[in-house]
Amino acid sequence: MIDSNIKFVALIGEPVVHSVSPAMHNAAFQALGLNYVYLAFQVPPAALGEAITVVRGLAFRGANITIPHKTTVLPLLDNIDPDAKRIGAVNTIVNDNGKLTGHNTDSPGFMAALRASGFEPKGEKAVVLGAGGAARAVVFALRDAGAIVSIINRSPGAAQTLANEAGATAFEINRAGWRAALHGASLVVNATSVGMSPDKDSTPLPVRLLRPGLVVFDTVYRPRQTRLLKAAEAAGCTTISGLEMLVEQGALAFELWTGENAPRKVMHRAAVEALG
Repeated sequence: MIDSNIKFVALIGEPVVHSVSPAMHNAAFQALGLNYVYLAFQVPPAALGEAITVVRGLAFRGANITIPHKTTVLPLLDNIDPDAKRIGAVNTIVNDNGKLTGHNTDSPGFMAALRASGFEPKGEKAVVLGAGGAARAVVFALRDAGAIVSIINRSPGAAQTLANEAGATAFEINRAGWRAALHGASLVVNATSVGMSPDKDSTPLPVRLLRPGLVVFDTVYRPRQTRLLKAAEAAGCTTISGLEMLVEQGALAFELWTGENAPRKVMHRAAVEALG
């Protein structure tokens, strides 16, 4: 019911047209009878500060932060949860009477989805593609779980910075870099936006490098089966869709905003329906 008591939650990013988070969260609010509404806002980098001011000034209950703002939003907040500060990326904001606290639910959301697939990362070698906000969450989650992590990214400087912070190893995107990064690996995680609609014919790594026995996790969820996941399946790999991480991180954000247990089955069903 839309009235003066309604609580708003924003999605802030660029682009946001692809997002199924509004459908997922609004279905969850409705299922629990909560007077909340979740709205998506297309916000370019130059307007991020103004958007955060609106979240604060209009007493939004909170927000999700997505590409490309997960790292640049940090100095605009009043408080940063210790885990989010260590990771260096925020994807969830909670507004308590004008005080904005940044959290990272991507990291535990990723790990929950990974373990639900049956993969335990302790002692395993993992390769993470990317060095942005999503990659930071994935790298720290894997390192905390005891994995040996390699990072490969188009910008070698960003990869090396993240590797230095997380106790990982960085490699450049070239034939030798791919070969060294993937040698002995059991898990590959795409934490870039490569392959996301409308760029669905792209893949973040040469598919010829895929081999049976690898677990391939793509954090992209639109399309649900990316070109990378299709190629991985054809190569005999185990695949994990980004939809599973989306639901898990969303459920944790929902619980931060509402204090209620998230209806994960409702959220998963709504996300699948929104993806068509």
